[in-house]
Amino acid sequence: MPRRVIRKWRPPLAFVLGGTLAAVFFLPIIGIAYFRVAGGILGWAETSWMIAWMAFVATAVLGYLLWRLVLQPVRALTTYAQSEGEAEVPEHFGTPEFSDLGQAVIGMTSTLRGREAVLRSYADHVTHELKSPLTVIRGAAELLDDPGLPDADRATMLGNIGEAVGRMEALLDSQRALARAQEPMPPGECMLSEVLADHDVVLPRDGTVPLPQEVMDLVATHLIGNARAHGASAVTFDLQGDWLRVSDDGPGISEGNRDRVFDPFFTTRREDGGTGMGLPIVRRMLQAQGAEIVLRDGAGAVFEIRF
Repeated sequence: MPRRVIRKWRPPLAFVLGGTLAAVFFLPIIGIAYFRVAGGILGWAETSWMIAWMAFVATAVLGYLLWRLVLQPVRALTTYAQSEGEAEVPEHFGTPEFSDLGQAVIGMTSTLRGREAVLRSYADHVTHELKSPLTVIRGAAELLDDPGLPDADRATMLGNIGEAVGRMEALLDSQRALARAQEPMPPGECMLSEVLADHDVVLPRDGTVPLPQEVMDLVATHLIGNARAHGASAVTFDLQGDWLRVSDDGPGISEGNRDRVFDPFFTTRREDGGTGMGLPIVRRMLQAQGAEIVLRDGAGAVFEIRF
């Protein structure tokens, strides 16, 4: 999830620009008036030097404010954008307008990096995942070319081809679902009890979740489905403020798999048709809404969603 820009009070950009223009307009008038009044008292040279120092101080103050509130934020934001998110994220920007712009750029950069990571991960995994069913299809095709193949073996080969094709279709469907999960969706909110109305789960506290109904439906369906598939009989959704904890009473996730549960195509249920794309899809959909999901320690599988 993209880091939030720290908001400190700064004058609005309109105030900075208006103050600069006002200073440019009024300072010469004040200088001329002061020169007319003080020129006969202090002398022309002293008055000229005093006006010059006033102009210098006013220019220095305006220059510092413009550098601090405009130039420095623009440079920091430009450096961050040019590095494609590799540079350190600026903690805060000058005016509120630049803070909003900075947060938008940080969010956009995070989204683009996430999509790039998904594409790279897909390229790394898809060849391996599709190689197995393709090998099955090729071997079966070679055996089917034998006219002397018994009918029972021929039926077995055809069944293997069907299973391999189904596996490839499931992988491609999951990849399309992962791509759709990254598409921007309008923000929304929903009642947790309405989302879980059709699911047999434990809900200690009900409340409003700052996620669209469609997103929360998919998240709940995947998490509950995973828990049931791994032997859990009870799933609990515990909503507390800005986080939601989803836990079950199943066997949990082994230590060796904890760092891989969100990796695309990683599954411990391959023989049962699992594609390993459920949790990556959940994670991408939540990230697209500015939320995040992490795996916590506890009895059974414990996931924590922070909004």
